[in-house]
Amino acid sequence: LLKMHNHSFIHLIVHLLKCLIHFKVVGFQSPSLQHRAGMHKITKPGHRKLLFDTQALVRLLEDSGFTIQQAKVFVNMLVNTTNSNMDIMYNDMVTKTQQEIMLQKVMSHIAAVKKDMIILEKSEFSTLLAENEKYNNRLQVCLSRCSCSLRFSALYFGIYQDMMNKVCLDNKLDVNLEKSQVKEMVSCLVKTRRKWKMCWMAEQDRHVTQNNMKIDTEVAGLKTMLESHKLDSIKYLAGSVFTCLTVVLGFYRIWM
Repeated sequence: LLKMHNHSFIHLIVHLLKCLIHFKVVGFQSPSLQHRAGMHKITKPGHRKLLFDTQALVRLLEDSGFTIQQAKVFVNMLVNTTNSNMDIMYNDMVTKTQQEIMLQKVMSHIAAVKKDMIILEKSEFSTLLAENEKYNNRLQVCLSRCSCSLRFSALYFGIYQDMMNKVCLDNKLDVNLEKSQVKEMVSCLVKTRRKWKMCWMAEQDRHVTQNNMKIDTEVAGLKTMLESHKLDSIKYLAGSVFTCLTVVLGFYRIWM
Protein backbone atom coordinates (compact mmCIF):
# COMPACT_ATOMS: atom_id res chain seq x y z
CA LEU A 1 0.00 0.00 0.00
CA LEU A 2 2.87 2.40 0.76
CA LYS A 3 4.46 1.80 -2.69
CA MET A 4 1.32 2.78 -4.60
CA HIS A 5 0.85 6.18 -6.22
CA ASN A 6 -1.78 8.67 -5.02
CA HIS A 7 -3.91 8.44 -8.14
CA SER A 8 -4.16 4.67 -8.13
CA PHE A 9 -4.88 4.67 -4.35
CA ILE A 10 -7.79 7.09 -4.74
CA HIS A 11 -9.12 5.04 -7.66
CA LEU A 12 -8.92 1.88 -5.52
CA ILE A 13 -10.80 3.49 -2.59
CA VAL A 14 -13.61 4.63 -4.92
CA HIS A 15 -13.99 1.12 -6.38
CA LEU A 16 -13.97 -0.43 -2.90
CA LEU A 17 -16.74 1.88 -1.71
CA LYS A 18 -18.85 1.07 -4.77
CA CYS A 19 -18.32 -2.65 -4.25
CA LEU A 20 -19.21 -2.44 -0.52
CA ILE A 21 -22.41 -0.53 -1.28
CA HIS A 22 -23.33 -3.10 -3.88
CA PHE A 23 -22.67 -5.98 -1.47
CA LYS A 24 -24.66 -4.31 1.30
CA VAL A 25 -27.70 -3.76 -0.92
CA VAL A 26 -27.71 -6.96 -3.01
CA GLY A 27 -25.75 -9.49 -0.91
CA PHE A 28 -25.14 -11.91 -3.78
CA GLN A 29 -23.07 -15.12 -3.64
CA SER A 30 -20.91 -16.60 -6.42
CA PRO A 31 -21.05 -20.43 -6.87
CA SER A 32 -17.34 -20.66 -7.67
CA LEU A 33 -16.13 -19.45 -4.27
CA GLN A 34 -14.31 -22.54 -2.98
CA HIS A 35 -10.80 -21.24 -2.27
CA ARG A 36 -9.24 -20.59 1.13
CA ALA A 37 -10.16 -16.90 1.45
CA GLY A 38 -13.60 -17.34 -0.12
CA MET A 39 -17.06 -17.21 1.39
CA HIS A 40 -17.39 -16.51 5.15
CA LYS A 41 -20.58 -17.18 7.05
CA ILE A 42 -21.28 -15.74 10.49
CA THR A 43 -24.10 -17.21 12.51
CA LYS A 44 -25.13 -15.60 15.79
CA PRO A 45 -28.16 -15.88 18.06
CA GLY A 46 -31.26 -15.28 16.00
CA HIS A 47 -29.95 -17.37 13.01
CA ARG A 48 -28.49 -14.35 11.17
CA LYS A 49 -26.10 -14.86 8.21
CA LEU A 50 -23.61 -12.45 6.67
CA LEU A 51 -22.89 -13.32 3.01
CA PHE A 52 -19.80 -11.53 1.72
CA ASP A 53 -18.38 -12.06 -1.84
CA THR A 54 -14.61 -11.93 -1.40
CA GLN A 55 -13.77 -13.23 -4.88
CA ALA A 56 -14.99 -10.03 -6.52
CA LEU A 57 -12.91 -7.96 -4.08
CA VAL A 58 -9.80 -10.08 -4.81
CA ARG A 59 -10.26 -9.61 -8.54
CA LEU A 60 -10.83 -5.86 -8.09
CA LEU A 61 -7.64 -5.55 -6.04
CA GLU A 62 -5.67 -7.58 -8.61
CA ASP A 63 -6.96 -5.30 -11.37
CA SER A 64 -5.88 -2.26 -9.30
CA GLY A 65 -2.27 -3.50 -9.06
CA PHE A 66 -2.14 -5.67 -5.93
CA THR A 67 -0.66 -9.15 -5.84
CA ILE A 68 -2.78 -12.18 -4.95
CA GLN A 69 -1.36 -12.43 -1.41
CA GLN A 70 -1.84 -8.70 -0.75
CA ALA A 71 -5.42 -8.89 -2.03
CA LYS A 72 -6.20 -11.92 0.18
CA VAL A 73 -4.68 -10.24 3.26
CA PHE A 74 -6.69 -7.07 2.62
CA VAL A 75 -9.91 -9.08 2.14
CA ASN A 76 -9.27 -11.07 5.34
CA MET A 77 -8.77 -7.81 7.27
CA LEU A 78 -12.01 -6.42 5.83
CA VAL A 79 -13.91 -9.63 6.74
CA ASN A 80 -12.54 -9.57 10.30
CA THR A 81 -13.50 -5.93 10.84
CA THR A 82 -16.96 -6.59 9.39
CA ASN A 83 -17.41 -9.62 11.65
CA SER A 84 -16.37 -7.67 14.74
CA ASN A 85 -18.72 -4.79 13.89
CA MET A 86 -21.59 -7.21 13.27
CA ASP A 87 -20.86 -8.97 16.56
CA ILE A 88 -21.04 -5.66 18.40
CA MET A 89 -24.30 -4.76 16.64
CA TYR A 90 -25.97 -8.14 17.26
CA ASN A 91 -24.90 -8.17 20.91
CA ASP A 92 -27.03 -5.04 21.44
CA MET A 93 -30.03 -6.49 19.53
CA VAL A 94 -32.88 -8.76 20.61
CA THR A 95 -34.56 -11.29 18.35
CA LYS A 96 -38.29 -11.59 17.85
CA THR A 97 -38.43 -14.99 19.54
CA GLN A 98 -36.61 -13.69 22.60
CA GLN A 99 -38.97 -10.72 22.71
CA GLU A 100 -42.01 -13.03 22.54
CA ILE A 101 -40.58 -15.23 25.31
CA MET A 102 -40.00 -12.21 27.55
CA LEU A 103 -43.52 -10.96 26.78
CA GLN A 104 -45.01 -14.32 27.76
CA LYS A 105 -43.01 -14.29 31.01
CA VAL A 106 -44.18 -10.77 31.83
CA MET A 107 -47.80 -11.67 31.07
CA SER A 108 -47.54 -14.75 33.29
CA HIS A 109 -46.15 -12.61 36.12
CA ILE A 110 -48.99 -10.12 35.64
CA ALA A 111 -51.57 -12.92 35.77
CA ALA A 112 -50.01 -14.27 38.98
CA VAL A 113 -50.07 -10.80 40.52
CA LYS A 114 -53.73 -10.40 39.55
CA LYS A 115 -54.59 -13.70 41.22
CA ASP A 116 -52.72 -12.66 44.36
CA MET A 117 -54.53 -9.32 44.38
CA ILE A 118 -57.93 -11.03 44.08
CA ILE A 119 -57.08 -13.39 46.94
CA LEU A 120 -55.87 -10.50 49.08
CA GLU A 121 -59.01 -8.49 48.35
CA LYS A 122 -61.26 -11.38 49.33
CA SER A 123 -59.32 -12.16 52.49
CA GLU A 124 -58.77 -8.61 53.64
CA PHE A 125 -62.16 -7.14 52.77
CA SER A 126 -63.82 -8.57 55.87
CA THR A 127 -61.00 -7.38 58.12
CA LEU A 128 -61.21 -3.95 56.55
CA LEU A 129 -64.96 -3.80 57.21
CA ALA A 130 -64.44 -4.77 60.86
CA GLU A 131 -61.73 -2.19 61.29
CA ASN A 132 -63.90 0.40 59.58
CA GLU A 133 -66.73 -0.25 62.06
CA LYS A 134 -64.32 0.03 64.98
CA TYR A 135 -63.00 3.31 63.68
CA ASN A 136 -66.54 4.60 63.12
CA ASN A 137 -67.45 3.79 66.73
CA ARG A 138 -64.33 5.48 68.00
CA LEU A 139 -65.09 8.47 65.80
CA GLN A 140 -68.61 8.76 67.24
CA VAL A 141 -67.21 8.66 70.78
CA CYS A 142 -64.65 11.31 69.90
CA LEU A 143 -67.34 13.48 68.32
CA SER A 144 -69.51 13.28 71.45
CA ARG A 145 -66.54 14.18 73.63
CA CYS A 146 -65.64 17.04 71.33
CA SER A 147 -69.20 18.41 71.48
CA CYS A 148 -69.11 18.35 75.30
CA SER A 149 -65.71 19.98 75.36
CA LEU A 150 -66.93 22.62 72.92
CA ARG A 151 -69.83 23.49 75.20
CA PHE A 152 -67.57 23.83 78.23
CA SER A 153 -65.10 25.81 76.18
CA ALA A 154 -67.89 28.16 75.07
CA LEU A 155 -68.83 28.80 78.71
CA TYR A 156 -65.22 29.35 79.69
CA PHE A 157 -64.76 31.58 76.67
CA GLY A 158 -67.68 33.80 77.74
CA ILE A 159 -66.24 34.16 81.25
CA TYR A 160 -62.78 34.78 79.85
CA GLN A 161 -64.14 37.40 77.45
CA ASP A 162 -65.83 39.29 80.31
CA MET A 163 -62.59 39.26 82.27
CA MET A 164 -60.67 40.48 79.24
CA ASN A 165 -63.14 43.34 78.75
CA LYS A 166 -62.68 44.40 82.37
CA VAL A 167 -58.92 44.26 82.05
CA CYS A 168 -59.05 46.29 78.83
CA LEU A 169 -61.17 48.99 80.52
CA ASP A 170 -58.76 49.17 83.46
CA ASN A 171 -55.83 49.44 81.10
CA LYS A 172 -57.53 52.21 79.14
CA LEU A 173 -58.14 54.18 82.36
CA ASP A 174 -54.52 53.73 83.42
CA VAL A 175 -53.31 54.83 80.00
CA ASN A 176 -55.49 57.95 80.08
CA LEU A 177 -54.18 58.87 83.55
CA GLU A 178 -50.60 58.40 82.41
CA LYS A 179 -51.27 60.51 79.33
CA SER A 180 -52.62 63.37 81.47
CA GLN A 181 -49.61 63.13 83.79
CA VAL A 182 -47.24 63.15 80.85
CA LYS A 183 -48.97 66.20 79.39
CA GLU A 184 -48.62 68.07 82.71
CA MET A 185 -44.95 67.13 82.92
CA VAL A 186 -44.40 68.31 79.34
CA SER A 187 -46.10 71.65 80.06
CA CYS A 188 -43.93 72.13 83.18
CA LEU A 189 -40.80 71.30 81.21
CA VAL A 190 -41.79 73.77 78.50
CA LYS A 191 -42.31 76.53 81.06
CA THR A 192 -39.00 75.87 82.79
CA ARG A 193 -37.27 75.77 79.42
CA ARG A 194 -38.74 79.12 78.47
CA LYS A 195 -37.64 80.66 81.78
CA TRP A 196 -34.14 79.27 81.44
CA LYS A 197 -33.98 80.48 77.87
CA MET A 198 -35.05 84.01 78.87
CA CYS A 199 -32.43 84.12 81.64
CA TRP A 200 -29.77 82.85 79.28
CA MET A 201 -30.71 85.40 76.63
CA ALA A 202 -30.57 88.25 79.21
CA GLU A 203 -27.15 87.11 80.40
CA GLN A 204 -25.93 86.91 76.82
CA ASP A 205 -27.24 90.41 76.09
CA ARG A 206 -25.46 91.79 79.16
CA HIS A 207 -22.17 90.17 78.14
CA VAL A 208 -22.60 91.49 74.60
CA THR A 209 -23.20 95.06 75.80
CA GLN A 210 -20.14 94.91 78.08
CA ASN A 211 -17.99 93.62 75.25
CA ASN A 212 -19.27 96.36 72.93
CA MET A 213 -18.42 99.05 75.51
CA LYS A 214 -14.90 97.63 75.93
CA ILE A 215 -14.42 97.55 72.19
CA ASP A 216 -15.60 101.16 71.84
CA THR A 217 -13.22 102.39 74.56
CA GLU A 218 -10.29 100.53 73.04
CA VAL A 219 -11.11 101.92 69.58
CA ALA A 220 -11.23 105.48 70.96
CA GLY A 221 -7.83 104.99 72.66
CA LEU A 222 -6.36 103.67 69.42
CA LYS A 223 -7.70 106.67 67.52
CA THR A 224 -6.08 109.12 69.98
CA MET A 225 -2.78 107.23 69.71
CA LEU A 226 -2.96 107.39 65.92
CA GLU A 227 -3.58 111.15 66.03
CA SER A 228 -0.61 111.71 68.36
CA HIS A 229 1.61 109.55 66.12
CA LYS A 230 0.47 111.54 63.09
CA LEU A 231 1.42 114.86 64.76
CA ASP A 232 4.82 113.48 65.80
CA SER A 233 5.48 112.23 62.29
CA ILE A 234 4.51 115.65 60.84
CA LYS A 235 6.91 117.37 63.26
CA TYR A 236 9.74 115.01 62.32
CA LEU A 237 9.06 115.55 58.63
CA ALA A 238 9.06 119.37 59.01
CA GLY A 239 12.31 119.27 61.02
CA SER A 240 13.99 117.02 58.44
CA VAL A 241 12.85 119.32 55.61
CA PHE A 242 14.25 122.42 57.34
CA THR A 243 17.56 120.68 58.08
CA CYS A 244 17.86 119.64 54.45
CA LEU A 245 17.19 123.22 53.31
CA THR A 246 19.80 124.65 55.68
CA VAL A 247 22.37 122.12 54.48
CA VAL A 248 21.60 122.91 50.85
CA LEU A 249 21.85 126.67 51.45
CA GLY A 250 25.16 126.17 53.27
CA PHE A 251 26.64 124.23 50.33
CA TYR A 252 25.29 126.79 47.93
CA ARG A 253 27.05 129.64 49.73
CA ILE A 254 30.28 127.70 49.91
CA TRP A 255 30.32 127.09 46.16
CA MET A 256 29.31 130.60 45.36
